[in-house]
Amino acid sequence: MKFSRRRFIHLAATTAALPAVSSLAWADTYPSHPVRIVVGFAAGSTTDTLSRLMGAWLSQKLGQQFIIENRPGAGGNIGAETVVKAAPDGYMLLMVPPAVAANAALYPKLSFDFIRDTTPVAGVVRVPNVLEVNPSIPVKTVPEFIAYAKVHPLSFASAGIGTASHLAGQLFNKMTGLNLQHVPYRGDGPAMADLIGGQVQVGFATMTASIGHIRAGKLRPLGVTTVQTSDALPGIPSVSQFVPGYEASSWFGIAAPKGTPTAIVDKLNQTINAGLADATIKARIADMGGMLLTGSPADFGKLIASETAKWGKVIRDAGIKAE
Repeated sequence: MKFSRRRFIHLAATTAALPAVSSLAWADTYPSHPVRIVVGFAAGSTTDTLSRLMGAWLSQKLGQQFIIENRPGAGGNIGAETVVKAAPDGYMLLMVPPAVAANAALYPKLSFDFIRDTTPVAGVVRVPNVLEVNPSIPVKTVPEFIAYAKVHPLSFASAGIGTASHLAGQLFNKMTGLNLQHVPYRGDGPAMADLIGGQVQVGFATMTASIGHIRAGKLRPLGVTTVQTSDALPGIPSVSQFVPGYEASSWFGIAAPKGTPTAIVDKLNQTINAGLADATIKARIADMGGMLLTGSPADFGKLIASETAKWGKVIRDAGIKAE
């Protein structure tokens, strides 16, 4: 049977278009069954809290359950690896924590490359860290603190090696020439307890972990670590006003396995951005001290890449090793 050239070209064009048509049709019916959002940290963590907030919104708007699955361990790597190895069909997602930006340098033998092996879906929120001190330390501003720390040995608590609170403190040391002694804990809870109790004097904890203690007068905030000040702490300046170029924060978003269809990624991105515009969600995030991270999948991908480069250099320069 002979095919005319015109018919051959028509068939070739039709065949080439099938994957795109199939992807769009798949997105039209997505999700057709429950979706899992993997969290690489324990229940009650900031990552977990944000996952449940966005999971409830996605469930409501997309008509299927978005189930939170906690897989803690190895600084979030166990959860990330679970998603990296999942089928790229949109039914397993990861709530991306800031730890992914540090883990490539902290764990040189990882079985995956986060940037290469995942597809960014959407940013959700950026949360400032807070430079804060036990009230027994007689300083009220960042310049006073720097001057005091130059002549008094001080230690700073973190939620663990390589966490956002550790790296924020390490960057502060580097940019000010101070030598605050790092004391790692296993999570924000124990770190905050010892900071409030005076066993350590300084913290760079996330706003989420800090805000309740600050409002109760148990800790004194000196500055927020984002360039932008926070509405949650009116009157508290940015550390960068006194240490030019300083910036550190915790940021969170959603990612999927590499190869997840673009139409599904776009559908999730649009739904998440709509959630971030919802008054109830905006109020909840503001109460946590968070700043909205709306944007495209590409925007979130650029953030992951830039933060990975930034914190990788800090980790290598300081010789930080994972526990």
